[in-house]
Amino acid sequence: MGLLKGLVLLPLAPVRGVVWLTERIADAAELEQGDPAAIRRQMVEAEAAFERGDIDETELAALEDDLLARLNSSRARAGEEEAHG
Repeated sequence: MGLLKGLVLLPLAPVRGVVWLTERIADAAELEQGDPAAIRRQMVEAEAAFERGDIDETELAALEDDLLARLNSSRARAGEEEAHG
């Protein structure tokens, strides 16, 4: 029965591969999103963009608020994992 099931589902193999790859990319993006070093790097990049005149003070403040919220969220999750782990 396993062979028959494998043959029937064979045409779906590329779809399963794409789904698997998408899940791995999402996992990597989630790790990057909460990585304190990545958040700090983005903060430095935002400040550099402000100094170059690419963004204004309002945009810088919004970016900083978003990055600080992500950093705080990451720290809170790490604290929860440490308390439960």
